[in-house]
Amino acid sequence: MAATSARTLKLLSVLGTGATLTAEELATRLGASVRTVRRDIDTLRELGYDIEAVRGVGGGYRLGRATRLPPVVFDEDQAVAAAVALQTVPAVLSGIRGNAARALTTLRQAMPARSRVHAEAFTVSAARNYWEFPAAPIDAEAVGVIGDAIHRRHVLRADHTGEDGPTTLTLEPHHLVVWAARWYLVAFEPDADRWRAMRVDRLEPRMPTGRTFDRRDVPHGDPVAFVMSTHDRGDTPADWPCRGSALVALPAPVVARFAPGGSTVEHVTDSSCRLTLGAWSWAGLAGLLLTFDADVTDIEPAEVRQALRSLRTRIDEGLGHTG
Repeated sequence: MAATSARTLKLLSVLGTGATLTAEELATRLGASVRTVRRDIDTLRELGYDIEAVRGVGGGYRLGRATRLPPVVFDEDQAVAAAVALQTVPAVLSGIRGNAARALTTLRQAMPARSRVHAEAFTVSAARNYWEFPAAPIDAEAVGVIGDAIHRRHVLRADHTGEDGPTTLTLEPHHLVVWAARWYLVAFEPDADRWRAMRVDRLEPRMPTGRTFDRRDVPHGDPVAFVMSTHDRGDTPADWPCRGSALVALPAPVVARFAPGGSTVEHVTDSSCRLTLGAWSWAGLAGLLLTFDADVTDIEPAEVRQALRSLRTRIDEGLGHTG
């Protein structure tokens, strides 16, 4: 009976994702037979859950829209995912640490004992790694306002702080992307007839407009790919002890995708761009430039050029010792 109840709860959890799954797919997820799955579906229906049977291509079973799930129905893997997410989110969102801690406590109290054991097994601390070049955690309230506008498909009015100073923009927000510990908004700007990837910490949303817009197809068909390949996404050089720049013989979208966080990329020609970046030492900065495996010229300042010469000398000596 206990195994049957646990399996039925897991079935409810799987259907709670909103997906439409065949009996065969559900059987694979649960490690049970198709016949058992159908019997468990009948059990859930008897308990009052609206499990719909969808016919035709792409058909299967799904949870009815009017169905209300119990407060928490987590399997062990979901319990771990929730615990890790709630403990690490303060690293990318400010003003949320207390709320995240309270949410984790509430979840643990509501979980069945078996799931709670797995959730409590994970105590996670997020620490900065110097290779991550992270930005400061973003304001959770701003993320909430922008996220709501995306969900409702509402036009967003926001003050934007860019290189040319503050401006007020009208945007059609489509996606939020977190990359290299930075939050970006992927939005279409109707007044300029262009797509933009913008740092959320450069935006200050105004009063909601309530005006709706129609969804558009994001360039590259993927908001993440669009952010990674957009060089003018509002990044600024991080405050490192050593900062320099060089002309790199690669297209700006390529360098923008692989440049470390806290660097900037400026389009020069279709086959070259200027990369400005920082590091904790001149040798570290020179090493970052070499990772692009492309010609670098017009290198500034002189300390970077000297670091590259020193690296060449060390490499030559090391190769000489190996014969």
